[in-house]
Amino acid sequence: MLGSRRKRGVRDVVEEVTPEEVRDRVEAGDVRVIDTRSPTQYERGHIPGAINVPLGELPSRVPEIDWDGRDVVCACPIGQSSKQAAMLVNSYEEVEEDVLVASMAGGYEEWEFELERGADADRD
Repeated sequence: MLGSRRKRGVRDVVEEVTPEEVRDRVEAGDVRVIDTRSPTQYERGHIPGAINVPLGELPSRVPEIDWDGRDVVCACPIGQSSKQAAMLVNSYEEVEEDVLVASMAGGYEEWEFELERGADADRD
């Protein structure tokens, strides 16, 4: 079953956050990062704590993600498909109204910080 969709307010522009902001929020533990790259790219290195949900799987996997009230940042190779992912995530009712859903500006191409390697513990 797909996640329930609702309009949370139409947004033509997705908010973007810098890699530095993402790193700080990850270290503080108050953001969930969704990595929209392929599992192979993810395993080679990802933002610490990120979960791997390739963009094409996102609509069917929204219900299984633990939307625990933390803000959400979507990350991709160059910061383009993560904007689509953020718009999609923002449209589902599983995500609380006051949760910020953003895209990481520049994607992994701009990430200059430590990466975790290996498979996503949350992935089947």
